[in-house]
Amino acid sequence: MSLNRRFVSLAAVAAAGALALSACAANETQSQPAAQGGNGGEQLSGQLKGQGSSAQKVAQDTWIKNFQTANPGVTINYSPDGSGAGRDGFKGGGVDFAGSDRAFKPEENTAGAFGKCEASSKALDIPVYVSPIAISFNVEGVQDLNLDAATTAGIFKGTIAKWNDPAIVALNPGVQLPDAAIVPVHRSDNSGTTENFTDWLNKAAGDVWTDKASGDWPASLKGEAAKGTAGVVAAVKNGKNTIGYVDESQARELNNAKIGADGNFSEPSAQAAGEALAASPVESGRDANDLAIKIDRKAAGYPVYMVSYALVCQDYKDDKTAQLVKSYIGSITSSEGQQAAAQAAGAAPLPEKLSGQVKTAVDSIK
Repeated sequence: MSLNRRFVSLAAVAAAGALALSACAANETQSQPAAQGGNGGEQLSGQLKGQGSSAQKVAQDTWIKNFQTANPGVTINYSPDGSGAGRDGFKGGGVDFAGSDRAFKPEENTAGAFGKCEASSKALDIPVYVSPIAISFNVEGVQDLNLDAATTAGIFKGTIAKWNDPAIVALNPGVQLPDAAIVPVHRSDNSGTTENFTDWLNKAAGDVWTDKASGDWPASLKGEAAKGTAGVVAAVKNGKNTIGYVDESQARELNNAKIGADGNFSEPSAQAAGEALAASPVESGRDANDLAIKIDRKAAGYPVYMVSYALVCQDYKDDKTAQLVKSYIGSITSSEGQQAAAQAAGAAPLPEKLSGQVKTAVDSIK
């Protein structure tokens, strides 16, 4: 072998080795998933601050833990102060994103109204958490309870005042209901859970519950007020002859009524809530990626549920904040993020069609 041919052969071997190493590296890069949220493999760092829905607390705790584990350079703080506080915080620029159990109303969602967003930017309402609202009770000697919309409306309106009222007895044959005053418990703070609960009462029993849906409990109605989901849970659990409405994920230690009509009653469940959501369309007349849901309260499944949102900017003032928000919201709305919420909080994963719309909305954040 000539010297020249030997050098050529060695060069060929070296080139082949380099190509092989390059291919291996490429394959390794392709096989490793990016940090949750799809940041293309870049190392994320920085801080995010969120505030809002107390119903999202269990899910947010799980999501944040998982995201920070995958992205150790990121710190996320979420304060479950209630949906109203979250919307106010986001509008005022005190937080980077908010959790809310209702979407912004069209008249609230105007360009320039949000502190972290560019002046030309509106907010996006992105569904992230779907959960049944449990109607929880604490009545001595009673473990099972059936209620319909009209009877529930009468209880919280105060026109049905005792547990052995004929309307309740008729729905619960064979159950020994006490001759005791009912103590309804409601939220004292502005609450998306309240808004979803009163929306169901108005749409399903409008002849009894004539008030429109609102996050603020009607001031004219009696009952015990408690702050936040945890406050209602504690008031029902520690009280006597109480009844309240709470996110089902935090009502596991309470007795929860079955809801229905015509002899068909359903327990609060993620599956039933998901079935009802699948029949509910996105509201028309909004921007393409603003995904407020028009909830059908009369669809099959469990009718008392909420769709809870992440409120984010279409266009953030700060590019790094936009990247972190996009990655985090992408993580929690991914199939893995939704399954994590299902396991930790009993939430219903987003239906397939809505999940696709959510991905498009998240991808549009800038």
